[in-house]
Amino acid sequence: MSASARIGVIGGGASAVCLLDTLSRRDAVPGTVTVFEPSPHLWRGRAYQPDSVTLRVNAPPDDMSVRFGDVHHFENWVEARSCLLGAETDYADPWSGAPFVPRAVFGDYLEQTARTALIRLVGCGWRISLVRAAVTAIDRTAQGLELRACDGVSHEADYAVLCVGGGRPADPYQLAGLPGFLPDPYPAVRHLSQIASDEDVAVIGSGLTAADVVLTLAASGHLGRITLLSRRGVLPAVRQRPVGYTLRHFTPARFRAMAARRETLRLDDAVAVMQAELADAGARMDDVTREVLAAEDEDPVARMRRHLAAVDDEGLGLRILQRAVPDTGPDVWPLLPEQDKSILIRDHYRTIMSLCCPMPPASAATLLGLVDSGQLDIVRGVERITPVPGRGFLARTPDGPRTAGVVVNAVNAPAHRIPPGATSLITSLVDSGMAGRHPRGGLHVERTTSRLTVQGRPDPLLYALGDLAAGSLFFTFGVPSLVDRAYDIAEAVLADAAARTIRGGTMQTV
Repeated sequence: MSASARIGVIGGGASAVCLLDTLSRRDAVPGTVTVFEPSPHLWRGRAYQPDSVTLRVNAPPDDMSVRFGDVHHFENWVEARSCLLGAETDYADPWSGAPFVPRAVFGDYLEQTARTALIRLVGCGWRISLVRAAVTAIDRTAQGLELRACDGVSHEADYAVLCVGGGRPADPYQLAGLPGFLPDPYPAVRHLSQIASDEDVAVIGSGLTAADVVLTLAASGHLGRITLLSRRGVLPAVRQRPVGYTLRHFTPARFRAMAARRETLRLDDAVAVMQAELADAGARMDDVTREVLAAEDEDPVARMRRHLAAVDDEGLGLRILQRAVPDTGPDVWPLLPEQDKSILIRDHYRTIMSLCCPMPPASAATLLGLVDSGQLDIVRGVERITPVPGRGFLARTPDGPRTAGVVVNAVNAPAHRIPPGATSLITSLVDSGMAGRHPRGGLHVERTTSRLTVQGRPDPLLYALGDLAAGSLFFTFGVPSLVDRAYDIAEAVLADAAARTIRGGTMQTV
């Protein structure tokens, strides 16, 4: 095998775009890239299809760049698009001033970035192929890997990167196939337009997807009652006005150095480092702790109202947490003992995610306006939802029964779940001993390279990018995290290809 690596990218969503953009900017011997994606939403994934302008990404542009080392790449793209099209691009939030771009526009950015990366790769001598079929199995061969697609065609590769995404929402109440049940709200402009304007609607979930459903219905002039039904009722926090801040203590470099020294880290010690970070910025750990602990008990409407009132708060506590978790969380997580990881997942995962993936202030203001008008109700503690023949659905809650003619499933797909479309592929890898399932979901991966591991041994030919690595890396789905992991993977693949050339091109057995 030469340094001209043959790379199979399994999946063509946002994570694949991050990887392709990184590869296109590396100085390497040209090889081959084959992208496998069966869905019609190439490069966009499920959430960034053409859709209503009401649906916005929940982060400002400098948190949405897919270009490693250039946080302004997306922002500059938006400005260039505005100049080219002469389009109105004032996406500024009236409460915070921060721009929140429509999801569909971000999808346009992903598409154009992918095309630009492919053109750049071709210009550098790489050979590019796009296969509109899913990979259902991978076999190891004497020459590398054989990727078997669902159309019966096999493809040779030296490396495979699993970018299979997170799949569709779960169906916690087993309502699939029932009249009046919408299993997936995206694209909202098409699916939600089926709902009569005077229909009472129940929305399962209380995360960003649930907020998207309510905002889309409100923007369309929906007149019926809307009820958010959730077991825990933890709504996303409200994003505060952006403030520039650079981590000083709770940094990736600090914890990567600990990993290199084979050190471990107790949760209490990690909290102490965060406390030092907050103290250095004039913030108090007690305030952040109180915010985390209050989420489960505080009335969700009162919490949202309080957060909206704090958009301009000068305190940096939540802003630091929102920077530290996605940036440094994947480096801290592998150092923690399993007992501490279990405690965090069991007691605080949903709250931390709600705080670190906040909604734009304008979204919160709209939701509160609907609550105050009596059109929107937020109910937690839902026990079950069942169909009522000829009359829609009945939800059992601690406050009594709730009825609705239509139920929209807005449950977030679990970050650790293997998407149904990738089940055959993952099963083949596990059964052949090429991958190991993580007890918290997904697959075991190596932190530094995102290589799949089996019994602690990393495989230099197989990688996972995105939610498949969630069990090992904790925070995997934010764009900054995808960009960082894509860089790690590109570096590892190209370094391994070069090393194999130096060794005389002999394929090593793992």
